[in-house]
Amino acid sequence: MSRSYELLDVDKLTVGAVGEPGRRLFLLQARAGAELVTLKLEKVQVAALAAHLGAMLRELPRPGHLPDDLELEEPAEPEWVVASLGASYDELLDRLLLVADEAVDEDEEAAEARFSLTREQVAALAVHGTRLVESGRPPCPLCGYPLDQRGHDCPRTNGHRPPAL
Repeated sequence: MSRSYELLDVDKLTVGAVGEPGRRLFLLQARAGAELVTLKLEKVQVAALAAHLGAMLRELPRPGHLPDDLELEEPAEPEWVVASLGASYDELLDRLLLVADEAVDEDEEAAEARFSLTREQVAALAVHGTRLVESGRPPCPLCGYPLDQRGHDCPRTNGHRPPAL
């Protein structure tokens, strides 16, 4: 089993990508004091997380000044791969709780990471995550899959006429 984490007073939360578009490794990273936690995500998880957090924030009081230091810190080596993400809001503490569960085989026990965050940190993550996803390869106008410089076998055209970049 991998190590679980519980960071109740997160100093920094971000998402980032390492590598070239089409081959990027997406990461979720949190720092609390000297402890740095880096987890691997899929691009679709970053997009879904940003959209979900943005929707949650629309129901809450407007955040104050957003953090702007959202670059990944080194070492940016993931501890484990995220299978699922969840978020909830504690009105009494005015904190959002982000929970990530590890992707494991059926017979293994999954690790969990729990991050307690301010509305400002969550808003900055939602904006930054959306920009990160949009900075990648453009989507195919027919199927929505990313277009690639090497070509694109679009399932909507049954491979007869690939869309051009």
